[in-house]
Amino acid sequence: MVKVGIVGGTGYTGVELLRLLAQHPQAEVAVITSRSEAGVKVADMYPNLRGHYDNLAFSVPDVATLGACDVVFFATPHGVAHALAGELLAAGTKVIDLSADFRLQDAEEWAKWYGQPHGAPDLLPEAVYGLPEVNREAIKGARLIAVPGCYPTATQLGLIPLLEAGLAEPGRLIANCASGVSGAGRGAKVGSLLCETSESLMAYAVKGHRHLPEISQGLRRAAGGPVGLTFVPHLAPMIRGIHATLYATVADRGVDLQALFEKRYANEPFVDVMPAGSHPETRSVRGANVCRIAVHRPQGGELVVVLAVIDNLVKGASGQAVQNLNILFGLDERLGLSHAGMMP
Repeated sequence: MVKVGIVGGTGYTGVELLRLLAQHPQAEVAVITSRSEAGVKVADMYPNLRGHYDNLAFSVPDVATLGACDVVFFATPHGVAHALAGELLAAGTKVIDLSADFRLQDAEEWAKWYGQPHGAPDLLPEAVYGLPEVNREAIKGARLIAVPGCYPTATQLGLIPLLEAGLAEPGRLIANCASGVSGAGRGAKVGSLLCETSESLMAYAVKGHRHLPEISQGLRRAAGGPVGLTFVPHLAPMIRGIHATLYATVADRGVDLQALFEKRYANEPFVDVMPAGSHPETRSVRGANVCRIAVHRPQGGELVVVLAVIDNLVKGASGQAVQNLNILFGLDERLGLSHAGMMP
């Protein structure tokens, strides 16, 4: 049984971790922290978890207590894992970070996008980017795993097959993506209110979103060189979901793109390449750790359109974190994650 600690358990990714781990046969949540809610029982804050965590209460983060766990998840805002990760690693505890603290390999670039100095640059060389479809072997031997963001997960999974095969023009990539409002977190913000988001669709951060360098970093790896990416995120009037509409120029019109994608993801348990002509819906992956992909070549032209959908809180965050846990501890990768999406 893997003994689990969670730092920052009151946000959406934290409660999603609890929901998924409640049905994991080889993981036990022993510690969950929240400075603001210390002493409150998990089941009192989240009644959906009654019967699963009735004796578990939030506590103030303590390195000694967390260090007694086999693995600690950070479901926290950026900057928090910087302060504690090193001490936990020194105690022999593995760290799976859901924040952006260790996703970028360049500390200066991280500081540029997140508006503060990187707090643990010495740990960056050993941080493994936790996209299993790319880094499964590295994850197996990792001490510190950086779970990818939601937009980066959908975008990379959609474009990687084209770039790895050298088919797409790497300087002309476009990612037009929409996210559910839960991606903004649980904190009270005017922009996240129902009256502000319902019945409306809005692009934002067109000049530059924090996920842009993360996506570019992954696409450069797939392409084996520089890429030119235009990334435009949108806020959609839904709670969960990422819908990525991706555009790439593929001059070779004779290549079988459907076969390419099916072969690339044939052995991936959480990537579903849909039949030719499909249009995946975000509701088909709600609550599930699945990325559904469809590839199109409109009018037989050079412009290829890839559609990729995920649940931003599951494959885009907590589900992918649990998938990393399974790989890290040599467990069946599907443990705790094999449930279907919720319909309607």
